[in-house]
Formats: sequence, C-alpha cells, structure tokens
Amino acid sequence: MHPISSLTPNHLWKCFDDICKIPRPSQKEERIIDYLLNWAKENSIEARKDKIGNIVMTKSATLGFENLQPVVLQSHMDMVCDKNDGVQYDCDNDPVQPLIEGDWVKAKGTTLGADNGIGMAAQLAILKAEGIQHGPIECLFTVDEELGLTGAAGLENAFIESKILLNLDSEDEGEIFIGCAGGIDTSAIFAYTPVNLPDSHIAYRLDIKGLQGGHSGDDIHRGLGNSNKILNSILWYASQQYDLGISLFEGGGHCYSIPREAYAIVTIPLDNKGEFERTLQKKIETITDEFAHSEPYLSLSYEQTSKPQYLIDIHTQEKFLEAIRMCPHGVFAMSKEVTDLVETSSNLASVKFLDNYKIEIATSQRSSVDSSIGTMAKKVADVFELANFKVKHSGAYPGWSPNFSSTILDIAISSYEQLYGYKPAVKAVHAGLECGLFLEKYPELDMISFGPTIRGAHSPDEKVFIPSVLKWWNHLLHILVKVPVRE
Repeated sequence: MHPISSLTPNHLWKCFDDICKIPRPSQKEERIIDYLLNWAKENSIEARKDKIGNIVMTKSATLGFENLQPVVLQSHMDMVCDKNDGVQYDCDNDPVQPLIEGDWVKAKGTTLGADNGIGMAAQLAILKAEGIQHGPIECLFTVDEELGLTGAAGLENAFIESKILLNLDSEDEGEIFIGCAGGIDTSAIFAYTPVNLPDSHIAYRLDIKGLQGGHSGDDIHRGLGNSNKILNSILWYASQQYDLGISLFEGGGHCYSIPREAYAIVTIPLDNKGEFERTLQKKIETITDEFAHSEPYLSLSYEQTSKPQYLIDIHTQEKFLEAIRMCPHGVFAMSKEVTDLVETSSNLASVKFLDNYKIEIATSQRSSVDSSIGTMAKKVADVFELANFKVKHSGAYPGWSPNFSSTILDIAISSYEQLYGYKPAVKAVHAGLECGLFLEKYPELDMISFGPTIRGAHSPDEKVFIPSVLKWWNHLLHILVKVPVRE
C-alpha cells in the first residue's frame, strides 16, 4: 500500500501526512500550534501567534512579483473527531491513520481531518516551496472553527495586512464560494429524578447504527436519517403501549454533525416481553423501508441486557420523549435568490445523559437570512421550554453576503477557465465559514472560498478525492500570479 506522501503534488501530501500525526480536536489545538510554530522556526519562516492561538506566517514575494498585492491564505487548525463504533481511537492523543482507497484518501474508521487539514497542508507547501511564483503572502491558521469560530471571532486587529483573502475551507472542486450561512447553537438541559425499577421489569438495549451522518450544513438537504429522531420514534411509540422505562439515551456527538448512531437502555414488564419484541420488529421494518434509499446501511437492533440501577422519573420521561419528537430537524426554507441553496435549517445534534442526573440536548440552526436564524432558534427553544428544559443560546456567528463585483472572484474564474477550458460554478454555501467574521474585523477584505472535493466531512466516512486536490492546487498557484499589482 502506497503512503499518501507519494501522491501528487508530493509536497502538499507530505505536509498533510505530517498533520495527520498530530491530534488537533477543536479547543484542544495546543499540539498543532506547537507544531506550526516549530515548523516555521525550522524552515526560517516568520511566524506570530495572537492571544487566542491564531498563527500567521509570512513569506516575501518571489523575484519579479514584488509589485503584486499581498494575499492571505487561510485555513483552520482544528478538526471534528468522530469514529465508528468499535474503533479504538483517542482523538486527544492518537494520530489519524490515512489510507488510499481507489481515487480517495480516507482514514481507518475515523474522521480524516481533510476539513481543514488539506488547506493547512497547501499553505505549508507554498511557504516551504522554492519553485513557486507568487507575490507577498500571509498564511493565517485559526483555532476552534468547528465548535465556536472563536479563532476568527477573536482575531486581533492588524494581525493580517492583506486585503485579499483566499479561504481554503470549501469542499467542492470546480466551485467557488462567495457567501455562507450564519448560525447559532441552542442547547437544553433538564434535571430528572432517578427512580428504582420494578422487580418485574427486564431491560433491553436498542441500537441505531449505519447512518451516513455528515455535515449539518453541507448535507442537511439530503434527507439523511437522524439517529436521535429514529431512536426516539421507537421509544415514543413503545411508551404509548407499554409500561416503558428509560435509563439511558445517548446519541450523536459534534454539534455540527448529523448524528449517525444512538442507543438506549429501557425496561418493560416481563409479561410484555414477547409482545414488546414483536412491536420492535414491526417498527424496525417500517423505519428500514422508510430509509431504504437514503440510508441503505441503516441498522436497528435490540437485545436483552442487564438491569440498570435506576430509571428517569416518568414525568421527565414523557416530556423528554415529546420534546425530541417535536424538536425541528432538517431543511425549513430554500433560498429565493440562489438556486438549490438551503436558506434555513436546524440540526438535532446530540442527546446526552450526564452523571449528575441531567439530560443535555445540543442543536444548531443556520440561515443565510439573519432574521431567520433567530426565528429558527426560537422555535427550537419553545419546544424545550414547554418541556421545562433550561435553554441556552451560544456561538452565534454572522453570514457572509455574496459580492458579485469581487475582483478576486473575477480573477479566480478567469484563471480556472484558462487552466481547464470551462468556467467554475459560483455559489454560496449553507455551511458556516469564518469569512463573515473576518469581514467584521477587516471590512475591506475581498474574499473567495474554494477547495478540493471532500465527502462525508464530520463523519468517519470523510474522504478527499485525490484528482481534485491537484486541480485545486494548480488553480491556487495560478491565482497567486494573477493577483492585481499594488496601487
């Protein structure tokens, strides 16, 4: 099996291979920060770090290109960490193990971190390479994009000087993005009273597996299954017919990922054992048929298990099941300005039973219309507040309004057409990018976002299309020599 460092462009893939060896979960970027600063020192590259942890590296123009306007290349350091059930992986300490499968690079049972490790690798490759032509360059590496965009939000004034920014965090080669959605996170917490389960009850474990998951912005329109919703539908249905008790419900992980897996520990009276199993089987068949096309690998299973120590009280259980059932999830409006663009959505991301007899539910809302972000978040909050959950909104970030008069956009389109003989698509994306926050700090920035083709971001199915990386790389280098001269 060939290592990914043997791929072309070799210097980029070698940098990415090195990055994969460094644990870099969101809000735990200390190791990648140290790596970048040491890398800069070893390669005699000027580097600075701001108070929040963002790093900027600079490189002078190559001979003959000193009169070009400076450009900042930008990506984020952190990655979403997720793994398939049964895979041994400690994202705080273990490296990602990339491998080649056909025309794709993926990881062994975990997220790959091509989002946004490929962008970082391109920056390092350009900084280190001697045979690449370009004007003055700044390379900006931000922290905590995936969880809170706190790196972009906390970027210090005058930390960068360029007025042209190339964001390297998009996931469709041949497409240039000039706008993105804004968003907010809505979480809910509810305390419950633990109660003893009756002696006559037996326990079952119910599992939902095999869903595709994916990015809550890029993939929300695909009608994929939500493990929390599916598991809750089974429990709610069973609770209407049996004396069902719930001891545990765990589903999902990252706030910006569509949940792929969930499980619950429940109890029922022993006398209902046969009827309960028949009900489960019938419900499983119905759900499997419902998702036959969109989720062909969906697996729903159940097995008898040991009795839990306690159940949540029935009053909380009823409110909990009803709240999950009514919580909005999916697409709620399509853009009236941009064809096939999701305007507003919500993601029911995770359900966790905490150690202190509390239930925590995490959701996120997105929209390209600022007022709709608040409206969607209030709809979610209303559901949980009716169930007496305590609701908190956090992590709000602005959208990025398209600028169709952008100079760097015109250059990028012309450059792509010269290289490949046809024009790239120009789009906005429903995912959140850091560009909106950059524009608040640096209103004169002229920006685009582009990248290679990545599929399954935020899930263990994440993979990057190898041929697209070379096309994107060549496009990036071509843009760098087409940048306008200084005024």
